[in-house]
Amino acid sequence: MENPGIQEETLHLCRIAGTGSYVPERVVTNADFEKIVDTSDAWIVERTGIRERRFAAENEFTSDMATAAARKAIKNAGITVEDIDMIIVTTVSPDNIFPSTAARVQNNLGAVNAIGFDLEAACAGLIYGIEVGKRFIATGFKNILVIGAEKLSGMMDMQDRNTCILFGDGAGAVILQRANQNTGRILATELGLDGSRAEMLQVPAGGSRLRPTYEVLDARKQYMAMRGKETFRYAVTYMVDCARKVFEKANCLVEKLTLAIPHQANLRIIQAAAERLGLRDDQVFLNVAKYGNTSSASVGIALDEAVTSGRIHRGDIVLLVAFGSGFSWGAVLLEW
Repeated sequence: MENPGIQEETLHLCRIAGTGSYVPERVVTNADFEKIVDTSDAWIVERTGIRERRFAAENEFTSDMATAAARKAIKNAGITVEDIDMIIVTTVSPDNIFPSTAARVQNNLGAVNAIGFDLEAACAGLIYGIEVGKRFIATGFKNILVIGAEKLSGMMDMQDRNTCILFGDGAGAVILQRANQNTGRILATELGLDGSRAEMLQVPAGGSRLRPTYEVLDARKQYMAMRGKETFRYAVTYMVDCARKVFEKANCLVEKLTLAIPHQANLRIIQAAAERLGLRDDQVFLNVAKYGNTSSASVGIALDEAVTSGRIHRGDIVLLVAFGSGFSWGAVLLEW
């Protein structure tokens, strides 16, 4: 990718200085779904690895969860709200079509010195947000807050057992800063997009393509729809491919990896991708059983849990990798 006005080496002088996450209080178990759709705990666990997920309260919105995760990331980075000069929120479930969720988060935080915007790359959103933020760091921004946040519970068809069991709500955040010789840094990034397969995973109605008329709502097109088998196959292929590419770009052997933090969509997808990459079980971080698929929040929640639980230490090599609707995918390789 061309970088007019930016030296390539400057793009790698970026680090994750702090992490934060938030999940709602309400726990929804597989047993809860047994009461509303034709499914069972055993069926869900066997096919997805998910045992429970979190749903936001009725009056709890994407911006609220994003704000909670942001506050923790800011504290963990050792900075103040006033130090934030950019907010990037990655989400497919914004509070409103407009204004941006980033604007609401800025107001919630009191981040008066920050500009901000939303970015939509579905489950790969946080990876895309880190790449965009990294490039702004190279132009002189000091502290960039990147948040993946979702309230997917409001977008799910509770009559469709193939999708409603998969998703949950939450938020994960990171603070990006310029790196120096004494701190870890982002080693390489890789992004991808294949719009020819967009209809395999989508919410058909709600935008300019299909307005939410009574007929559309009766047909339940305002809810998420997915062609699961095809999505599974492409998810494994693209996640493995972009992971290999970031190792190549960084001139780093896969054997040097300390921990992989994949998008927590489905245990079988994660296991298949890890096997193709030759990773051991102890090299892969998992929390899909607790939270399900939280889309753009997934990697951020998992990263924060890995940091706070002591799974990541200074100097470790960490891989972030995700795949989602679009199809979009991406990976970040970093030294902690």
